[in-house]
Amino acid sequence: MNEGRRSFLKKSAVGIAAATILPRNVFGKMGGDNNFTAPSDQLTRGIIGVGGIGRSSYHYYNDNRCRLVAVCDVDSEHLRLGVEKCQQKYGDTPASYSDWRDLVADSNVDIVHICTPPHWHGVMACAAARAGKDIWCEKPMTRTIGESRRVAEVVKENGRIFRLNTWFRFADTFYGLGTEVEPLKKLVMSGLLGWPLTVRISGANGFAWKFFWQGKTNLAPEAVPANLDYDMWLGPAPLKPYNPHRVHQTFRGYWDYDGGGLADMGQHYIDPVQYILGKDDTFPVKVEADAPQQHPDAAGTWRSITYTYDDGCRIILEGEGHESEGKVPFIEGPLGKVYKGFECTIPNVMDIINELPDPPMRNTDFIECVLGRRRFALDENIGHHSSTIVNMGVCALRLGRTLHFDPKTELFIGDDSANHLIYQPMRGDWKL
Repeated sequence: MNEGRRSFLKKSAVGIAAATILPRNVFGKMGGDNNFTAPSDQLTRGIIGVGGIGRSSYHYYNDNRCRLVAVCDVDSEHLRLGVEKCQQKYGDTPASYSDWRDLVADSNVDIVHICTPPHWHGVMACAAARAGKDIWCEKPMTRTIGESRRVAEVVKENGRIFRLNTWFRFADTFYGLGTEVEPLKKLVMSGLLGWPLTVRISGANGFAWKFFWQGKTNLAPEAVPANLDYDMWLGPAPLKPYNPHRVHQTFRGYWDYDGGGLADMGQHYIDPVQYILGKDDTFPVKVEADAPQQHPDAAGTWRSITYTYDDGCRIILEGEGHESEGKVPFIEGPLGKVYKGFECTIPNVMDIINELPDPPMRNTDFIECVLGRRRFALDENIGHHSSTIVNMGVCALRLGRTLHFDPKTELFIGDDSANHLIYQPMRGDWKL
């Protein structure tokens, strides 16, 4: 790879502003009908965590703009399978690492793709940014409010490009709702529904909260398998006896690593709603949880979680017990309602929407954003806001009470126990 360009991409000085736009001829011609790709045009990517989503076909790809060159996992069997998949798909053998810090330090990697359990996301994203890497992070952005705030700060300080991998605000049908987000955004922007609005994310509207992501409360210690570096898998999380239900596909059921179905799916569902409501730069001021008493270690189920903004808008997450309810609106305002499939109480609503101006254009191609040093449409700041909303709900759920939040200080008001959950201690020498 051309060292001049690689040096440019590696720089972490604040002077490389995310908003800087470089002319395409700096990088050569790519895409379109031109199949020629100069070596200096191709970015490189490394994946940390290839046991689940990180080894999916969705993430295992090469094209003329970006090439997968490195994989990392603390489970040697996962790592072996990750390497083999590269060999089978591309005929290339990627660099392989058991310690993610070695992948981050690899000078041949431009983009670090974080596919680990969420308790690692904040530490890895901050380290990658400081190493001059751009970052593609799976959802949820982080496990705590404080971690996503720090990631946003460090990414900005080091002039990096960040992508949070939840895409429903700008692509695809919004899960079970049966419509894309864009017409909903246009309708809300028009004011035809009135204000304030209530958004109901419910099983009745097709949203599935994955309540099978629950922890077990009677785990018996077992021997750590030879293929797993359990101490490194835990990393910043508290040291607890190994049991296979804590790791790999079932880790989401434990507060130390994730937050059950709420944390698993919450950012997929809440992030587009933040966009629809035009609230990407703020937070709710109150969160209420209706749920059974939660176990201190194992995440459980919940009935509803309600967020209220200072202008009266609400997001209501409806969980267990709401799956088979009758017809309920997804968005409801004083002047109209919108149901699943974009069924609306406003007559001829689609004719009206088609006449409305489109929302501003957004940069939704991450590789182009890296090449041109442009902010991605779901960057670290937007991701921090929707991640914080999810984690506000986690805090209310764990504590079993209503919490009040100050959007300016990003702290809970008059609740020390809740604020202790914002920045949680990390084990050993791990830090953000």
